[in-house]
Amino acid sequence: MSGKIEENKMNAVMIIEIMGRPKEHLIQTLEALSKEISEEKGVKIVTKKINEPVLAKDQKDLFTTFAEIEIEVEDPLLLTILMFKYMPSHLEIVEPEKFILTNVGFGDILNEITRRLHRYEELVRVMQIQMQAQAQKVPQLKVIENIKEEKKESKKGKGKSKKK
Repeated sequence: MSGKIEENKMNAVMIIEIMGRPKEHLIQTLEALSKEISEEKGVKIVTKKINEPVLAKDQKDLFTTFAEIEIEVEDPLLLTILMFKYMPSHLEIVEPEKFILTNVGFGDILNEITRRLHRYEELVRVMQIQMQAQAQKVPQLKVIENIKEEKKESKKGKGKSKKK
């Protein structure tokens, strides 16, 4: 952890967890993710530790691991954006211990959170509508399937009567 940081800058540790297979893929994925984070404008990686994957509980070939990434960001808004973009399982602000947010700065953070939440809500609603449309098609498909079965049985019955 670094010493004194500039006025608006913040140091934070993000814990990013992943699960999957093969275990080599997990390390590659976390490496790529940390590289992507380091390329974000206004973000500097201070330290990074990627832990060795272990078998997930009660699994035969599913692995889990996590990365601890300490970052320095230019301001609290950027940290908020990173939180939504990378969805860490844990976030700890290391420095500064105390900081001052202006009403505009705090408003920017709240607006970003609200914007993201509205977008997620919109996606959920679209998915719900799509699921309802699919659910309505299921009975129709059953009716179509029943009609096909009846036609097959009808053809079988007609074929037998012609043989007489």
